[in-house]
Amino acid sequence: MSAEKIIGDWKKKKFKPVYWLEGEEDYFIDQVIQYAEHEILTEAESGFNLMVFYGKDASWIDIVNACKRYPMFSERQVVILKEAQQMRDIDKLESYIEHPLSSTIFVVSYKEKKVDGRSKLAKTLKEKGEMLTTKKMYDNQLPDWTNELIQSKGRSISQKALMLLVDHIGNDLSRINNEIDKVLVNLGERTNITEDDIEKYVGVSKEYNPFELQSAMAAKDLAKAMKIIQYFEANPKAAPIQLILPTLYNLFSKTYMIFGQQAKDDRTVATNIGVNPFFVKDYMATARNYGYPGVESALLLLHQYNLKSVGVNDSGTSDGSLLKEMVAKMMV
Repeated sequence: MSAEKIIGDWKKKKFKPVYWLEGEEDYFIDQVIQYAEHEILTEAESGFNLMVFYGKDASWIDIVNACKRYPMFSERQVVILKEAQQMRDIDKLESYIEHPLSSTIFVVSYKEKKVDGRSKLAKTLKEKGEMLTTKKMYDNQLPDWTNELIQSKGRSISQKALMLLVDHIGNDLSRINNEIDKVLVNLGERTNITEDDIEKYVGVSKEYNPFELQSAMAAKDLAKAMKIIQYFEANPKAAPIQLILPTLYNLFSKTYMIFGQQAKDDRTVATNIGVNPFFVKDYMATARNYGYPGVESALLLLHQYNLKSVGVNDSGTSDGSLLKEMVAKMMV
């Protein structure tokens, strides 16, 4: 069961008595909770028939009693339990879930983990409730997901602007959504988001960012790479070393996989190594410019400088100096 399917059923007035939302990705859980809290009931119905509990402060007895109430002036009532992962004695909700009231929609938000599959509660949920189990999206899935989100809002985005946005924010779907909404508010009548919009409204430089550093590294353009690193050195919050090193590791580790590929077209190679096709040109260029020994050496240097960045075998060299030294060694 997906968040989209649950909300789609609710829009059609198809309800189940119990919904259990769990897992690592808050964004989809929050989507369902938001709809349950503000859309299932009308404003007039909510005054009598909406109850919201928080796991840290809630008593299981109070929750069960609320669920067993009959709705007033409405066909149904909604009971929401937020932050259920912080609730003591949550297993005691099982007795109600075993025999739920059909006029109550009980929605539970159980973030950051999953209910123990061996427990009686888990078995009852699978039998009696609807379960949404979420997990973090893989990095290579983010561009397509973000593009679809923007299209669902009636807009489009250039490929480079898309990669700037995703590369800058990373795997935080809620923040991606919020930043997109901020851009759209300022877009006016235009329908296409450009890299200038991302620079202006999200606050990431279109010239000096980890994505551009990756391209400079792929092209073995030492002058451009140093210029970008100097910008990072002057603007530490723009791209801290602990953000840059994983980006470069991704570049060289994916390039390392290129050497074992027999396919030549970008889309097949992208599928085989698990990346967005947009990045394949960088991996191909890196493979040509560094060769197998150079890529292998770069991976070893990344490991060495990652240790130095946290103080291992280093007496306090600045992040900018570490990056410049590492990049120069890679491009020799």
